[in-house]
Amino acid sequence: MIDIFKALSEESRLRIVALLIEREMCVCEIEVCLKMTQSNASRHLSVLKKCGILESYKSAQWTNFRINESFKKDHSELWKYLQVKLKELPT
Repeated sequence: MIDIFKALSEESRLRIVALLIEREMCVCEIEVCLKMTQSNASRHLSVLKKCGILESYKSAQWTNFRINESFKKDHSELWKYLQVKLKELPT
């Protein structure tokens, strides 16, 4: 649980989760939407994946990310909160 809250304590990672609530995306799409470098986006995605919020899969040369279904189930109250509150982010 501590790792989840640490991951969510950074604005860029909240912005990534906000994007992925809508649909799964590849790293390059996340970079463009959030105006991040590839290394910066990958670092944040790695933190979110390591704590179980995200999962990924490869499709040819692209890595796609989505919200982990286990995270949604295991942390349903937090997931509901994030779905509402992340829409209110100014960025």
